[in-house]
Amino acid sequence: MTIFLQLVASGVAVGMIYAAIAFGYQLTFATSKTLNFGQGEALALGALFGLTLAPFTGYWLMIPLVLVFGFALGAVVERLAVRPAIKIKSEYGWIMATIALGIIFRNLAENIWGRDDLKFPSPLPDAAVEMGGIRVLPMEMLIVAGALLMMLCVEIFNRKSIWGKAVVATSNDIDAAGLMGINTKRIITLSYSISAMTAAFAGVLVAPVTLTGATMGAVLALKAFAVAIIGGLESGLGVIVGGLILGVAETLTGFYISTGYKDVPGLILLLVVLSIRPVGLFGKAVIKKV
Repeated sequence: MTIFLQLVASGVAVGMIYAAIAFGYQLTFATSKTLNFGQGEALALGALFGLTLAPFTGYWLMIPLVLVFGFALGAVVERLAVRPAIKIKSEYGWIMATIALGIIFRNLAENIWGRDDLKFPSPLPDAAVEMGGIRVLPMEMLIVAGALLMMLCVEIFNRKSIWGKAVVATSNDIDAAGLMGINTKRIITLSYSISAMTAAFAGVLVAPVTLTGATMGAVLALKAFAVAIIGGLESGLGVIVGGLILGVAETLTGFYISTGYKDVPGLILLLVVLSIRPVGLFGKAVIKKV
């Protein structure tokens, strides 16, 4: 039982990283019904940018600068890849455009920081903390707390600020929001900026427990996309639950079966959810009137 609880604790930390990235998918899909398939590159660039700043600013002062960097990066993605596709009413153009931009960002990262993985210094001690017989790394606790805090801040922003309420209005009905005087183009840009900002923040959270490099976000973003589908692309709670389910399932499978099969549970769960409930566990089915 102790080993099982230990695996669950580790899975929760992994799952919260997936949830933080999937939360970014949920933000852009809610306002524009589009996704940034370069989200993994945003995570990697955030981590690499933070690695460059950390020796001069320290870990904690580096985080606000990474958030600003991620915010600006998201605006660039929306302006260059998404807005032109929406303007010409291309149903799938934004898919290839965001993928292409992500490849460009990855190549830039490889040319600036190199192809080799780098070690990101941890701001917390490496010694595990024992709680009730379970040993947890301080950085794992920071990952969980940081991811939850980030999502809570975005939720408060949406509920309390005028810009956040505009985001909610646009996600509910973009046409009605436009008729009420909301600049929906700016709101979509804002959603992309916040989405990339969350990915960059996730990058500096996960970097101290992994190796940092231009390709570090590829697998994480793919699994986060599965989490968003499982939980529901329009549900913030869904991505948290989906992330926890996938993270715990992976750690349990890797220990009790084989590390070579740890990616299988997520794929099986994705297929099951798509076949039974295509909108996700917490998604809402929409009936279109014709």
